[in-house]
Amino acid sequence: MADEKENQAKGIFDKVKGETKEQYGKLADDKKKQASGKKDKAKGEVRQKFGNAQENMKQDQD
Repeated sequence: MADEKENQAKGIFDKVKGETKEQYGKLADDKKKQASGKKDKAKGEVRQKFGNAQENMKQDQD
């Protein structure tokens, strides 16, 4: 159960970090920072969904 919760939490963290980078990039007119933020958000979304899938599989087994 810890693995799925860890993936979900890290996914949320990556999404927040990515959003922060993206917004900073917009304010600073830094296209690289914006792109990096979008990448982090996408990574976080995938990781969070993976954690959700792990949790669903575990619940189905119980």
